[in-house]
Amino acid sequence: MHESRRVLKQVFGFDDFRPGQAQAIEALMAGRSMLAVMPTGAGKSLCYQVPALVLGGLTVVVSPLVALMQDQVAALRLAGVSADSINSSFDRDANVAAWRRVTSGETRLLYLAPERLMTERMLDALGKCDVRLIAVDEAHCISQWGPAFRPEYEGLARLRDLFPRVPIIALTATADEATRTDIKARLFGGGVESLVLGFDRPNIKFTVAARSDGRAQLLDFVRRHPGASGIVYCLSRKKTDETASFLESHGIRALPYHAGMGKEARDVNQNRFMTEAGIIMVATIAFGMGIDKPDVAFVFHTDLPASLEAYYQEIGRAGRDGRAAEAHMLFGAADLRMRRMFIDQEEAAPEHKRRAHARLNTLIGFCETAQCRRQILLNYFGETAQPCGNCDNCLDVVPMADGAAEARLVFAAIAQSGSRFGTSHIVEILRGAKTQKLIERGHDGLESFGSGAAQKKEAWQSLIRQLAAGGFLSADDHGGLFIAEKGHSLARGEIAFTYRAVAPVPRSKMRGDAVLAEAGDPDLLSALKTLRMQLARERKVPAYVIFSDRSLIDMAEKRPRDLDDFAQVHGVGAAKLKDFGTVFLAAIKAA
Repeated sequence: MHESRRVLKQVFGFDDFRPGQAQAIEALMAGRSMLAVMPTGAGKSLCYQVPALVLGGLTVVVSPLVALMQDQVAALRLAGVSADSINSSFDRDANVAAWRRVTSGETRLLYLAPERLMTERMLDALGKCDVRLIAVDEAHCISQWGPAFRPEYEGLARLRDLFPRVPIIALTATADEATRTDIKARLFGGGVESLVLGFDRPNIKFTVAARSDGRAQLLDFVRRHPGASGIVYCLSRKKTDETASFLESHGIRALPYHAGMGKEARDVNQNRFMTEAGIIMVATIAFGMGIDKPDVAFVFHTDLPASLEAYYQEIGRAGRDGRAAEAHMLFGAADLRMRRMFIDQEEAAPEHKRRAHARLNTLIGFCETAQCRRQILLNYFGETAQPCGNCDNCLDVVPMADGAAEARLVFAAIAQSGSRFGTSHIVEILRGAKTQKLIERGHDGLESFGSGAAQKKEAWQSLIRQLAAGGFLSADDHGGLFIAEKGHSLARGEIAFTYRAVAPVPRSKMRGDAVLAEAGDPDLLSALKTLRMQLARERKVPAYVIFSDRSLIDMAEKRPRDLDDFAQVHGVGAAKLKDFGTVFLAAIKAA
């Protein structure tokens, strides 16, 4: 690890590893494969970039998006690392030149999309190269049970057989236990060393509100974040265009991004968002994977995302600089129906659809819960937490009701029907519905049949979703509900269950919007950001690739006087010291 630490400091300019990085690097250096699940912003890329430079030879990085590959390559080259990408956005001459650098041994890291990597021609060519490490980014895309399955990732399962002596690291920020198990089985054939760091992003404030007037709610929210960069997610392309136009009409700098736009228009808008301050990107989920803009102050969902995994990944684009950020979501009956329709119309196996509906139910439970939202989210990923004090339910008084008696009725209906039916069937039992399905199974004769007839169907559905979100109920692979251990404790009276008995209402006043003050001279920091923007435009790269905000803040605090001092700034490696040291020192001296 001594050589790894030397590379970390001299190339990347960091004094120490972040949590989990050293463990992952040590495993790869020893030739062991690894599944690394690390929260957004935890520094996953260094887990393979550092070993790539220490091991020598060629490291192949599988990445799903051209824009992500290009940003990574640009950042590595600025750090003095020979990196290349071969992709469809380059002409043939550029790709041929890149491949020549690979075969000559010059290139240390080669970024490829999965569909290009898994062609027989590319695999045969790489088989003749000195491949020492393979990294699979966004590895959750390989799981059919995950919310972001990509068919082109399936072929990656062959890598372990094609390169049997090459360690493979799979990296993701978004994988529950079922998805992690699926990644292990598909990519590694079963057992593999795993690193699962905490999923918590404590600087992000979670807020959820029922939709009343969506546009007015969005405008009110955005105006509370003046001059901030943010992302607004919409369910459809049409709504994306209309929302961007609406914000622009109210004097807010907003740009649309969706798959229906031409590639050139998308690239222009993405580049503006990445390099200019104070722009809001209004987008469908076509935007976001691999976006590494540190100063995104908020993510606003105008509609329900597809699942809690999708929600977690999308809000993870906020607050990567460690400063206070907010994730706000609107939800209503209309987008719930739309999400159900999307699942039902999908060309997928019934089992996959049942799991998708179960995931959606868990997300709705997250929206409806009166408990700490961070507790619910972390519980979903297998972690426990105390009330966070940084979500709307912790900050505001929420109407609560004791739900222990109702929960026992739900448990009875589940147990008596065999613990293998979904929410709809359990609600029909509770409501005493004389459906053909219930009669055929004899469930109209259960003791619990009709025990909840006094409550409406929607009330029972909400209660069950909140029980599932709170960890009292679980679902099997087919969507069948069963009582979790926490539920048994509730049934025995050992713990309590309170729930939101009415739909949440929009809040006119939100608290906890304080933003962490930037250290150092604000005028100097502004000058450094202006210089960074100028250099980024000259090189046609995102501003953060030149230096992160944290690096600029460190400069403003330390005010280095010479190159030796500048070398001690966070994120300044040997290449950046050579390329940017003099010009930034001049700016600091002039301020």
